Amino acid sequence: MVRVSGLASGMDIDQIVSDLMKAERMPIDKMKKQKQTLEWQRDDYRSMNLLLSDFNNLAFNMTLQSSYSSKTVSSADETKVKATATSSAGNASYTLSNVTMATSAQNISSGKISGGTIDPTKSLWEQKNLLGSAWSEKEVKQSDITISADTKTAKLSRGAIFEGSLPSSIEVKNGESSQKFNIKTTGDPTLIGENDVFVNMNTGEMTFGTTLPKGSTIQGFTYKQNVLQFSITTYDSNGKATGDNEDGSMSFEFDGSASLNTVLTQLSNSKVGISAFYDEGTDKVVFTRKDTGDLSKSGGAGGQKMVFSGAFLTNFLKLDTQEETGGTDAKFTLNGLETTRKSNTFTTGGVTYTLQNNFTGDVRVNVSNDTQKVFDTIKDFVTKYNELIEKINGKVTEERDRNYQPLTDQEREKLTDKQAEQWDDKAKSGLLKGDTILSSGLNQMRSNWYASVSGVSGAFSQLTDIGISTSANYSDRGKLVIEGDGTKLKEAIEKDPQSVMDLFMKSGSTTSEKGIVRRLRDTITQTISKVEQRAGRSTWTSEQFLLGRNLKSVNSQITSFESRLTQIEDRYYRQFTAMEKAIQNANAQSAQLSQYFS
Repeated sequence: MVRVSGLASGMDIDQIVSDLMKAERMPIDKMKKQKQTLEWQRDDYRSMNLLLSDFNNLAFNMTLQSSYSSKTVSSADETKVKATATSSAGNASYTLSNVTMATSAQNISSGKISGGTIDPTKSLWEQKNLLGSAWSEKEVKQSDITISADTKTAKLSRGAIFEGSLPSSIEVKNGESSQKFNIKTTGDPTLIGENDVFVNMNTGEMTFGTTLPKGSTIQGFTYKQNVLQFSITTYDSNGKATGDNEDGSMSFEFDGSASLNTVLTQLSNSKVGISAFYDEGTDKVVFTRKDTGDLSKSGGAGGQKMVFSGAFLTNFLKLDTQEETGGTDAKFTLNGLETTRKSNTFTTGGVTYTLQNNFTGDVRVNVSNDTQKVFDTIKDFVTKYNELIEKINGKVTEERDRNYQPLTDQEREKLTDKQAEQWDDKAKSGLLKGDTILSSGLNQMRSNWYASVSGVSGAFSQLTDIGISTSANYSDRGKLVIEGDGTKLKEAIEKDPQSVMDLFMKSGSTTSEKGIVRRLRDTITQTISKVEQRAGRSTWTSEQFLLGRNLKSVNSQITSFESRLTQIEDRYYRQFTAMEKAIQNANAQSAQLSQYFS
């Protein structure tokens, strides 16, 4: 609608209406403050749930046997034997003696492979004469080549072309027209005719005697290239061949662009389980099994560990079966029992041994409980629990300052950013004061800690039995304290680790039969669920939780009231417009009357 300013009355109509609307807007400002308070309260609840979830994850680790059964292992001579132990290992002493370490199979070239002339960094095709009969033929189906810009050059997909395998000519099509180029492989490529194409047999580079226009197509054809093909067979600890071929071998293929170093590196990175390198000083290659032990074909102990097939390996690299040094198993005596292993690292009885050297004497390995590690685990759990209840207690006891309500947009504009931030901090305080869900959860967690665990097999059924008690300081609000310097707790762990473990993680059908940590997890899960029913999750819709439904209701009221405010403002303007028109009419009549008396 058209709004008339106060030209006739001389009044500032816009300011008057604005002032009138401030009074009208007071209810909606209150609703918006209510909305902001609900959002802050929802966020506070969710932050408490995040703390509870994080602690619940930590509590899960405390239900694992490994948290209470850590072992420490000592070796009398770690230059000979190193050892570690899992939680399942028994506390015992073990003696290793008469140790002969496992070795890896190895094969070295029976002689120099090139007379010292090969360059291991250059392509093998550049040095093809050194390889003799190691090359194999492979058919290449060259697809069409589309020219993307005017040019005289193009390249085949493969180089190292087999002599005599190229066709006599290449056809190039350009739209409806086509042209044949005669293939030349010898001579000077700069002296070819317009209808010729020079092909570099090493690289596959093509040079045409005339420029090929953009969009033209070199028609595909078939030719052969020289490749290196060979296979290697190795065996695992069960005597099974490790390759993918039907006979258990693993095949390899390299084109002429590969260097000797490239070939050996790819072999070393393959799953054939060989480490290979070339030694320029001796002009020989060395192939070594990565795994130790007598890794022969099943049923053929002491047999060949690496089987080579292909002229590249047997003729050029001179890898001869007779040159193989076979891998051997580790031999040792453990607590009087003579035995063998394929590897120098082996596990028995939960203890993992790593042999470092051959020796004939005795080395004693002792396995015992790692009291300090278990103590540190329990201490860290107690610390995290204290931090949790401190934060939750801080929220449920925080005072609410009702003198600070959420700011409206107009109020925020009058403050600096720092002032607004400080105001918000005060307005957010105490939103969870006295919350029954969180308070009940805290009380239940305290009860979980101090109630006896029934049915434990050992000596400890209460927290105080192992030297953990409640702080005597009332302001700590139920924080736990490890008595003294932790001596009592360490003694309990050393004396009866099983009982300590049961006290924390024992399973049971009733609460009294469950260990402390399992009770805590039950309480935390219930508390999280109740908080979610009130404050929801970020992925939930508003209808799924109480505060969401309240927010939706407030939003609906705000929308409805804003529509009403628009109607009220329009009404004020209509009334002032009518007043302006009436004053204008009165002024006109007054002016007309004054003419009659002039």
